Amino acid sequence: MPTFRLLLIALGAPALLALAEFNAVFAVGAALYAAALMGLIWLERRLSDPPHVFSIERHHDQRLSLGADNVVTLIVRHRGARDTHIQVRDEPPDEWLYAIARHAPDQAGPPIFRAALPVRAEHTFQYIVHPLRRGDYRFGHVTLRWLGPLGLFWHQHRFDLAAPAQVYPNIIDVRKYDLVLRSNRLQDLGLRATRRFGEGREFERLRDYQPDDDYRHISWKATARRHKPITMQFESERSQTIFVAFDAGRLMNAPVGDMKRLDYVINAVLLFSYVVLGKGDRVGMMTFADEVTHYLEPKSGRGQFYRMLDWLYRVEAQPVEPDFGRALSYLKSKQRRRALVVVFTDLTGGMSMQRLAAGVVALRPPHLPLVVTISDPTLKALSERMPESEAAAYERIVAQRVLDDRRAVLQRLEAQGVMTLDVPAAQLSSAVINRYLEIKGKGIL
Repeated sequence: MPTFRLLLIALGAPALLALAEFNAVFAVGAALYAAALMGLIWLERRLSDPPHVFSIERHHDQRLSLGADNVVTLIVRHRGARDTHIQVRDEPPDEWLYAIARHAPDQAGPPIFRAALPVRAEHTFQYIVHPLRRGDYRFGHVTLRWLGPLGLFWHQHRFDLAAPAQVYPNIIDVRKYDLVLRSNRLQDLGLRATRRFGEGREFERLRDYQPDDDYRHISWKATARRHKPITMQFESERSQTIFVAFDAGRLMNAPVGDMKRLDYVINAVLLFSYVVLGKGDRVGMMTFADEVTHYLEPKSGRGQFYRMLDWLYRVEAQPVEPDFGRALSYLKSKQRRRALVVVFTDLTGGMSMQRLAAGVVALRPPHLPLVVTISDPTLKALSERMPESEAAAYERIVAQRVLDDRRAVLQRLEAQGVMTLDVPAAQLSSAVINRYLEIKGKGIL
């Protein structure tokens, strides 16, 4: 590809030809100028680096994370004999271009990078992709341009780096949790340390007696040895059972911001399950729409996490109404041991709410149910907006009625002993984990 420098130089020949109208000497000059230009072009091509002196690698996580900033790295190596300038253009999946532009406004299209590359050196470029859907995708080729030694041409070569890419639930948040847990900074993820001593049944440690300690927790042997009152501390019991059931009906396909409700739930379930397994508890999972689509027996250990990860990768919402009664009856018949049952769903009003309430209440006893819903910021904004027209007034009335219905169902569930949680999508993961830690800390499971 010719550069602007070459175009400027090439304009000299037409200028000399125009002057040849007045003096024939300029015609000879134009011919010599053109010959010299052709010689420069030949020399440029002769001295330019061939494609094989460059190599490019693309690196990213094997499993990309849904709704998170994933780093893609391009490494360009140069084994040529002289310095050069390069341009690199990658081809991420077309579906990600909107997400790239939204989260990095300076990247309105496929990412393009420019750099000066010295002799026998390498350069690393990075950009962010923010996938908004799970599934299988494919990266395209990488195109490299490098400037010739005389600056007359950009030479171009396409490197065959087409490769598949898979978008899983948000594994990056799992890694962040591990990091903040090791550095004792759980508040960075909105999590609270809620472990309470003296209310569980697993021995933790001995400490000096405090006036508000239960006398039944005094260790008389330790008291006799130390000649002062010593209390036994307990932490919450391990190996409890946590069961996650989530609605994969049609309304879970509705968007909240850039992502579907179902995808927010899946991200929350993944991180929640990881925390549960890290606490030594067992976790199981069930997905349902008009019938149960997946059922995973509660187990503990790292293997259970990866089984859940693979299942969550494939879950899709169905274009049907959820059958809460059928699904929760199935769960109760399969899960005999007492468990904290966390039900993720959307409250839509009408008969579905009544069936949800009946099915969840029927879990008690022996189970401890928790209903989790994503609050809709659009509805809340409509219910609070001052109407400027008759249509806007109707919209506000409808929004307020829907919110009132949701509130009534949640209050009815609470009155019947069912715990509820109604939070914005962005706070879903931290809110569910905090409630689990609170329940475990209080020893009510």
